Amino acid sequence: MPRLIGAVQTVSTGTQSAVTTTFTSSGTLTTAARTSSIDYLVVAGGASGGSQNAGGGGAGGFRTATGLSVSASTDYPITVGGGGAAATLSTHGINGSNSVFSSITSTGGGGGGSDGSTSGSAGGSGGGANQPGGSAGAGNTPPVSPSQGSAGGAGEENRGGGGGGASAVGVAASGKGGNGGAGTASSLDGTPYFYSGGGGGASYGGGAGGTGGAGGGGGGTSKTAAGGAGGAGRNAGGAGSTPDGNAGAGGANTGGGGGGGRDRTDSSGAGGSGIVITKEPAVDFTDASSVWDIRTVFRQIVADDWV
Repeated sequence: MPRLIGAVQTVSTGTQSAVTTTFTSSGTLTTAARTSSIDYLVVAGGASGGSQNAGGGGAGGFRTATGLSVSASTDYPITVGGGGAAATLSTHGINGSNSVFSSITSTGGGGGGSDGSTSGSAGGSGGGANQPGGSAGAGNTPPVSPSQGSAGGAGEENRGGGGGGASAVGVAASGKGGNGGAGTASSLDGTPYFYSGGGGGASYGGGAGGTGGAGGGGGGTSKTAAGGAGGAGRNAGGAGSTPDGNAGAGGANTGGGGGGGRDRTDSSGAGGSGIVITKEPAVDFTDASSVWDIRTVFRQIVADDWV
């Protein structure tokens, strides 16, 4: 006599909610049970400016996209890069550190040039140059697509160029310190903030310090005039001293570059730390309580023992 085998099958539906996670320091992301892709923002640490007549620090690399393939219920280490430390005594700005999530690496910003080493360094965004003989640091180094950042600005006698930002090249010095290049806005965590602004260049020979780029860039300082304002962002960059004194630091967790220092006895602005934000999109699902094995079904039908 035919009989029923196995449990009665039931079907249920539901939605795995979207989850946004913000990392302001290194940690681990554990993906949810049904996650297969992630939207992300990965911002590296910004660089410090140089310390005398100096260029602004380059912003940390800025990378964002949707739909990165990942595995469900899996741990992913997150690295949030720190900003470059402030420089003194005519030393070159210090590069920021990389931020990493899965296969995505954003490169730390390039340090600003100084009297002791006049060229800006390459990085996610490049550092501004000091003096006409120095060259601005290149951005988007190593190259990725879309670009993670821009080059720094050129210097002139006794004035530094602005550090590069995510969306704009640092401004060349011209009668004042060059302004930092603007960063790029992201609203991945629900609030639009600018990230990765370049630091402003310093001015020793008259003229104001350069302003920090939108995205937390720090302002450069000046010997005789106003220091540059810090750039707005998730956390605003610091302003350069007015007049003389230390330059402004990049905003924390923005990847902003630090401002350039005016004199060997003053400090440049430190670079701002980076940030990593991930968003696991909502997932609709259908679950069945049991699924028949096709070989079992075939054998039971042949034996006339299936209902």
